[in-house]
Amino acid sequence: MLKSFKTEINPTAEQKHKINKTIGTCRFVYNFYLAHNREIYEQENRFVSGYDFSIWLNNDYIPNNPEFAWIKEVSSKSVKQSIMNAQKAFKNFFDKKASFPKWKKKNNSDVKMYFVRTDSKAMIFCERHRLKIPTLGWVRLKEKGYIPTSKDGYIIKSGTVSCKAGRYYVSVLIEMPENEKPVLNNFGIGVDLGVKDFAVCSNGKVYKNINKSSHIRKLEKKLNREQRRLSRKYESLKKSKNNLKGEVTRQNIRKQKLKVQKLHHRLDCIRTDYINKAISELVKTKPMWITLEESFLSSEQS
Repeated sequence: MLKSFKTEINPTAEQKHKINKTIGTCRFVYNFYLAHNREIYEQENRFVSGYDFSIWLNNDYIPNNPEFAWIKEVSSKSVKQSIMNAQKAFKNFFDKKASFPKWKKKNNSDVKMYFVRTDSKAMIFCERHRLKIPTLGWVRLKEKGYIPTSKDGYIIKSGTVSCKAGRYYVSVLIEMPENEKPVLNNFGIGVDLGVKDFAVCSNGKVYKNINKSSHIRKLEKKLNREQRRLSRKYESLKKSKNNLKGEVTRQNIRKQKLKVQKLHHRLDCIRTDYINKAISELVKTKPMWITLEESFLSSEQS
């Protein structure tokens, strides 16, 4: 059984540079694959697979365009994975499961740095407080003891490194022994999702609306202030005619955007944690079934 573990890491300045460079390269290659496929389809009416594009990129395009040699300066596994992700997006489009693949934007995309075991004998070592990631080396973990260690015999198959609001996370896939199926109790729980309260359960348990808490409201007020400051900086940039002053304003905008992103991320983490704890509390009662009011509505409408 494969199980995923995600936690925050504390990379050094050099490791942050490598992560950002790899993510940027993967984003460029993803967009390049989309553009190349669109061009080939318009000219030759055919689709280029991810495997064929990877061969063309490494053996033809980069040697004839040395200004793009920086693509090979990052992990080849990450670059290949980004190409395969783009191919999967095309496949979902052809199967009518999704819309046409969208471009990955610099400040608004889910591109990740991918790493994997190089062969069956190689190991991705993990200790209680650190993880050895290929091309990065040992990276310190902020949450110690959460990821199962190699010392205990657990094998990390693959993983990704991502960045969100200036914070870095690692997600690893580990081979775990099969868990025994729990013995369920002979009762079920109905959950009514509402507006006044987050959820009202048939067993009498009521979960309050987290958005009405004083802590969330304080953070939302702070977010509104920081967003207004960001908006004023954009207005100041539009009116600026001095190049030097404009460059200073752009730097201040980047700093202010990071503040706004951190507040959004903090609010998202608080809400997600509250939902996860509520779900965990319900599941620990081991009911035979759990049903939501929305599921009935969606089934009737369909």
